[in-house]
Amino acid sequence: MTDPAPADLLIRAAAVHTLVPGEPPRRAVAVTGGRITALAAAPDGLDALIGPATEVADAPDSTVLPAFDDTHTHLVLAGHSVHGVPVHRARDLAGFLGLIRERAARTPAGQWVHTTVNWQEVLLAEQRMPTTGELDDATAEHPVLVRRGAYNMVLNSAALRLAGITAATEAPPGGVIERDEHGRLTGRLVNRAVELVERVLPRPTLAERIEGLRAASAGYAATGIGTVRDCLVPVEDLDVLDAARAGGALAVRVRALVSGFAARTPEQVDALLDRMDDWRADGRDDDRLRLWGVKFGIDGGFEAGAVEEPYQGQPCYHGRLLWEPAELLAAVDRVVERGRRVGVHAWGDRGLRVLLDVFEQVLERRPGLPPGTLVVEHGGLARPEQRARAVALGIPVTVQHPLLHDGALTQQRAWGEERTAALFPLREWLDEGALITGGSDFPVGPYGAMVSVWGMTTRGTTAGVVGPEHAIGRAEAIALHTVNAARLTGESAVRGRLRPGSFADLTVWPRDPLDCPVDALRELMPTRTVVDGRTTHRS
Repeated sequence: MTDPAPADLLIRAAAVHTLVPGEPPRRAVAVTGGRITALAAAPDGLDALIGPATEVADAPDSTVLPAFDDTHTHLVLAGHSVHGVPVHRARDLAGFLGLIRERAARTPAGQWVHTTVNWQEVLLAEQRMPTTGELDDATAEHPVLVRRGAYNMVLNSAALRLAGITAATEAPPGGVIERDEHGRLTGRLVNRAVELVERVLPRPTLAERIEGLRAASAGYAATGIGTVRDCLVPVEDLDVLDAARAGGALAVRVRALVSGFAARTPEQVDALLDRMDDWRADGRDDDRLRLWGVKFGIDGGFEAGAVEEPYQGQPCYHGRLLWEPAELLAAVDRVVERGRRVGVHAWGDRGLRVLLDVFEQVLERRPGLPPGTLVVEHGGLARPEQRARAVALGIPVTVQHPLLHDGALTQQRAWGEERTAALFPLREWLDEGALITGGSDFPVGPYGAMVSVWGMTTRGTTAGVVGPEHAIGRAEAIALHTVNAARLTGESAVRGRLRPGSFADLTVWPRDPLDCPVDALRELMPTRTVVDGRTTHRS
């Protein structure tokens, strides 16, 4: 019998939680060639696999877990934002505008100044966005783009001029160009109106894009994330992700959902799918970078999610549906007919109801679709009858407590405390048999393995504890980011658990997340993250 090959990496730890049902914690794990090759109950149980080139990591007080997935996030957007003005550090508008003024002072006149995107105006002392006038005061010599998340922007006058936006400009369907009570532009653009600016922004070089993805993906890895499901990838950015992978710049695996937000007609959907087919035909789809499917959105977010009951203090406003149901049905059906999967953003209960109507019709038209072909992204305000429908239809749902954490105050303003507390009913989803998975929706919420676990188990938010009856246990929360996540992407055979033959995607923690004090989870970071057998983060 041939002796086994020496391990590339051997970790000895206090506990190795494999997440294999019924399997007790191990004490050692060996990695060879990007795969887990052995586990042992004793710390020295794999010492026979130590060779001259083996890295031996003695971590007698540490805990090993699978690497975590963030199943709904925006890595590409994080790569764009990573070098922006760090307004997420500001605590008031004076500080916010001061940071923009400082950046403008060292930026050549005429060049764009843009901000990071992971901030919320309700966390500023004034609890509002800056105005065009205030941005003009910070700099009149630069176009300024203040972006919050993917769908909200505020521009100064120079940026409005470059985008060709005037008082007479009409918003595109599904978009808002905000005006004050006198009909004057406020500088704010919402939802599809942001496309008016995106088309005139200068494109960074490929090298700049790769470096942005290098920094952003390293940030995810530093929190214990090993795989991201990026839910808003412009189809042309598949080439950028491919170049980043080729250059060794991706510290995480990527599962890409190509943005279908601009594909409104059958011809546009076909053109998008043709480009995706061409990309995959070149052989660029692999375990590191995989084309998952297409992303659509049925409604808006905090201020525009489609709800059955009106918004608080707005008796005639029920949010916005971004698609006519028949048109969305045609688009989704066209995608699945071509063998692709679909994830659709649905935030309010009306949006989710309409989406489930669409999904049900797709399943009637296409019996035998593989499990996980149709996915609800968020399903924020999921009522009992909607949860029952989703479970009966076999529709997975991605949930993101960090999104609720940072957005609770904003949502309370729009919907009130009761409906905000009802968001993400995790306990009910699990008890009713749904496949749900965990994520962040960065930049709306902060990414991070344990900050998400902390939130799911405490229901802590910037507005305090909301909906504590919906909390779940730590083991369940960890499973949402590991075992369940691998089921969602169809990779249970190779990811999500630690067992021989699995990908060597794992994390090492200085404390055991399963039994350390719950408040310690919020700031808990791994000492090492390993993806495909390669250490992508070490502290």
